[in-house]
Amino acid sequence: MKSFQWPYAVMLLLLLSPNPARAGEDEQTAIKDQAALMQMEIEDLRNIKVDTIFSASKYEQKVTEAPSSVSIITAEEIKKYGYRTLADILRSVRGFYVTYDRNYSYVGVRGFNRPGESNTRVLLLIDGHKTNDNIYDAALFGTDFPLDIDLINRIEVIRGPSSSIYGTNAFFAVINVITRKGRDLSGGEVSGAVGSLDTYNGRLSAGAHFTGGPEALISGSLMDSKGNHRLYYREFDSPATNNGIAENCDSDSNYNLFSKASFKDFTLEGVFGSRTKHVPTAPYGNVFNDDRNRTIDELGYLDLKYEHKLGDRSGILARLNYNHYNFDGNYMFDNPPVVAYRVLAVGDWWGGEMQLTTTAITNNKIIGGLEYEDNIKQDQKSYADVPSSFVFEDKRRSERWAAYLQDELLVSKNVSFNAGVRYDHYSTFGGSTNPRISLLYNPLDKTTLKFLYGTAFRVPNVYELYYNDGGYSTKANPDLKPEKITTYEIVLEQYLGETLRVSAAGFRYETKDLIKFEKDPTDNLLVLRNTEEVSANGLELELEKTSANGVAGRISYTYQKVINDDTHEWSVNSPRQLAKFNLTAPIVQDALLVGLEEQYTGKRKTVAGNNDGGFVITNLTLFSRKLIKGVEMSASIYNLLDKTYGDPGNAGHAQDILEQDGRNYRFKATYNF
Repeated sequence: MKSFQWPYAVMLLLLLSPNPARAGEDEQTAIKDQAALMQMEIEDLRNIKVDTIFSASKYEQKVTEAPSSVSIITAEEIKKYGYRTLADILRSVRGFYVTYDRNYSYVGVRGFNRPGESNTRVLLLIDGHKTNDNIYDAALFGTDFPLDIDLINRIEVIRGPSSSIYGTNAFFAVINVITRKGRDLSGGEVSGAVGSLDTYNGRLSAGAHFTGGPEALISGSLMDSKGNHRLYYREFDSPATNNGIAENCDSDSNYNLFSKASFKDFTLEGVFGSRTKHVPTAPYGNVFNDDRNRTIDELGYLDLKYEHKLGDRSGILARLNYNHYNFDGNYMFDNPPVVAYRVLAVGDWWGGEMQLTTTAITNNKIIGGLEYEDNIKQDQKSYADVPSSFVFEDKRRSERWAAYLQDELLVSKNVSFNAGVRYDHYSTFGGSTNPRISLLYNPLDKTTLKFLYGTAFRVPNVYELYYNDGGYSTKANPDLKPEKITTYEIVLEQYLGETLRVSAAGFRYETKDLIKFEKDPTDNLLVLRNTEEVSANGLELELEKTSANGVAGRISYTYQKVINDDTHEWSVNSPRQLAKFNLTAPIVQDALLVGLEEQYTGKRKTVAGNNDGGFVITNLTLFSRKLIKGVEMSASIYNLLDKTYGDPGNAGHAQDILEQDGRNYRFKATYNF
């Protein structure tokens, strides 16, 4: 632990220190300022700015009023810390961690992140629109995320179960990515970046806000990376497999399209992204050192939203959307001869929502809504190219509908009660009812205590229900049941003055019927079953500080103990400790600033029962927007100290630990015109 204590201590001192610009002030002036603050009326103190959030309850409310533990990441932070992907951003968030297997990025929340599972227990939204697909229920966080990071205005992170509002996948967290508007550009932007591993990015965007209210934004982006030219894996170290060296098998490329137009109460939004990733790790018995092992993910949607106020106390929101997902996996196997095994999945679905919010009843804020989703195509297919033969083909169609109701009741001036419930009905499983209850208490001004209880569920997706590989190693189980979780949480939020915020959260969750692979002794085939139960206890602490001179930062620590209830063993890929420090400070006032990150991840148990030892990563970014008129520039170094570390592989990997990249860099420039 000693190896990472010094930067934490330095940053803590910086966060808590007085504004350097005022350090030389006369002591009597400081005393007078303090006395003036003490004399402020309570109502004046209540007007001190507190961030607002939409995603916790599907309407805008102060963070202190949200029935959840929440975090907000702004566009300014994304720029100042040089984040490249949504996964990079979430690595900086309290209690979150990310595992990368050189194909996909998997997000862990509160100690749960089983290797190889497709982010099915986190709900990912863009402007309130669900992006988890209808085949794998996967949320895409890496270079496969279909939106350029530069188009993000802010990200709202809601911890804990939210099925009472959102339904399935809102198991451990909801992440809502809120995009920029045409008025945020009012012209054009061209952006380019170059980085390590022969990585190049380009983006062209245009936005406008017209007289009378209409506004529009359109953007296109490209990324191409050659990846690591040579990756060594000792598990394949033999002459027959190129002495364990995968050459030119790590490339990554994508393109994204985004458009958004608003007029009066209507907003039409379109998103499309396509990512191709070559896979160097040879999982599941793929031929090693073959650059034909690759995956393609495509995700897109059109969403029409109508939002209208009904007088001064009510409002209505309606949306209609159409969605498409396509997966194409190419895997080389030595049969012999070497053959290409193709896995294809195509999903199409449309849906709608109607929501009413009202404060017509005194001291009550009521929200109610209906949802419908029609999965018109949920098709899966796999076959071998040579000789051409189908291994598996399955075509499905399903639908669901849901109704939800939530009431926020102001019991007294310092006590509020929030209760919500949602019922979901699936054509495949029947119904699931999930409540959420919270009691919020303000014992002192700027002090909030939240007592939270909620349940959530996750339905098995069509891949888990029906996919098999023709009887070689796996078989389907259409009798799978939904997974369930119950969470208890206490949250303390304390504001100290206008610039310091402290938060603490203690939580416990209990899961039932988690889906995992088991071997069927009757035929020795792997089959998914509802057999695992996991429980956890944890504590999260965070301190955030901003200063008038531009210094800002936060420090957080998380302790979590996640245990398999059947074996009483430490859960795989679950760090007991996480610690994060973020600091931005001006070097040349209003012209050049530095963004520094320290991220500590405690040791994690691997699938083979080993541990990865834990590690500290340091990232550094220099950012400027005024050195050249109209130009924003940044230079970032990631893993500054060139730390050697790895993430646990999944059961399909020969590698127990997958080594991650060492020191790498990026230079970026954006021109506004």
